[in-house]
Parts: sequence; C-alpha cells; structure tokens
Amino acid sequence: MKFVNAASFYNADVLILGGDVTGKMIIPLIEQPDGCRIAEFAGGFQKTRNQQECDDLIKNIRFSGYYPYLTTQENVDELQGDTKKLDALFTKLMGDTMERWAKIAEERLKPSGVKVFITPGNDDRFVIDEVLARSTYVQNPEGKVVWVDDDHEMISMGWSNPTPWNSPRETSEEDLEKKIEAMTSRVTNMQNCIFNMHCPPIDTPLDPAPKITKDLKAKTSGGQSEMVSAGSRAVRNAITKYQPLIGLHGHIHESKGVCTIGRTLCVNPGSEYGEGIVRGVLLNINKKGLKNYLFTQG
Repeated sequence: MKFVNAASFYNADVLILGGDVTGKMIIPLIEQPDGCRIAEFAGGFQKTRNQQECDDLIKNIRFSGYYPYLTTQENVDELQGDTKKLDALFTKLMGDTMERWAKIAEERLKPSGVKVFITPGNDDRFVIDEVLARSTYVQNPEGKVVWVDDDHEMISMGWSNPTPWNSPRETSEEDLEKKIEAMTSRVTNMQNCIFNMHCPPIDTPLDPAPKITKDLKAKTSGGQSEMVSAGSRAVRNAITKYQPLIGLHGHIHESKGVCTIGRTLCVNPGSEYGEGIVRGVLLNINKKGLKNYLFTQG
C-alpha cells in the first residue's frame, strides 16, 4: 500500500518494484466455539471478539508482510500433517495477495497515468508471474526490454546466483549472463538504459551479506556476523561492459547502498518490510541523464 501511495507522495511518473514481494509466513486466525478467533502473532496470542477486531488484526498481519488465514483448529491440524497441502495453500495465498495488490494499483494509479512495473525476485514463486500476466495494468518486465518513458528503456531480471536458501529463482552465473545478453541485444540506446537487476553486482557496497553455515545460521566471529559478497559476477560484468545509465538492485536486504561502476550509478535501497517500512530510491531522470537521486523510506 505504501508502494502504491508513493506515486502521489513523490509525484512519480513510474513505480518499479524489484522483487521479493511475497510473504514468508501464514498466520492462522483460528475460530473458537464462542465465535472469537485466536492468532499467534507479534510475540503472543491475539484474540478478536468481533468483526472489527478481526479486520484490524488481518490488516496488521498484512502490514507485517504475512498472510492472514481464517480457519479452524481441525484444518490447522490437517495442514500441519500434510506438507503438500500446506505448500499449495501458501502458493494460493501468494497469488491471491498479488492479485489484490494489482487491482488496488490499477484502481488508484491508472487514472493518473502512472506506470507500474513489478518484477518477481528470487524468493518469489512462479504463481506471481501468472497473476501479473493477467493484469491489464501492472506490467511484469522480466526478461523484456520495456520503455519506462519516451527516452529510457529498461531490462529486468529477478533471478539470482545460487544462495543457501534454495529459493525458486536461482541459477548459475553462466545462465544469468545468457539471460542478460538476450535482453541487451535488443536495447536501442544503452546510454539511457536502466538495468533492473534484482541481484546486485558482486564486490560492491550493495552486496555484503552474513555468511551462512550448512544449518542455515549466520556464522559469527568475535560476536560479530561474518560477511561475504553475495552479489552476481554476471551482473557486474554486464554493467561494466554496457555502462547503462542506472542499475536498480535489491536481493541483499541489509545492504542499502550506492556505488558507481564506470558511468553507471548502482543503488540498493535495502529492505525492512518486516518492520512495516518500505525503502526505495527516488530517481529524477530526463533524456540527458540522471539529474539526482534520493533514498526514501516510509
């Protein structure tokens, strides 16, 4: 909702959401015999006694990036015993939520002529692509060359190099290079092109991430997290080779930053969605190039 509202707040003509848009947890609101509902959320058990309280809790759960699910204890027990059903429910809730978002974006922004681009990230399941393909307003630019305005083309890739998390959109550096080259070959004016690459270039201020052990825990030394460069070599090589106007990146949520590779300004606004904060970067561009930029949060 903050992403959608950012258009009018910052007087933006184009909104670009660069991936990792889906939630990580389902929060069941379990119906009780007396008609109340109980949910384990925000470090404790929340009880709703009427519809208004239930609606407020649903809103708070969504605001934290999770999926509220109205259900019964019997259904919860069944899902806990069947991982396939639980996984299917997760996928459905992801798709339903994205469809709801796309409709809200269209209702609020289409009349003003704002363009909206949403690219799934490596954490996002492919149901997101299916939902966005049905939207007549929100565009999924993945793997395409699109015009964000009359002067600037954009290529987009939500895939990343391999991570410890085995997320849905991971592949080798060699394959990432092929995906990028398939798009760059169709760009007409690279000087004004935007590289919307979810994965940041390797060995930059945009890609330090905690080193993860085999049991998926952050490795520490002297009480501090050990950090590694988790960005992509293919992305860096492409930026170095083609020198686009701007590189838009994410993926490493804790590494908000900016850097230049040759003439290209690369930015990663970072992410704090779990705290209800949306981070972004406001780019002021014209046909002559980048005038200025400003990191934002709300």
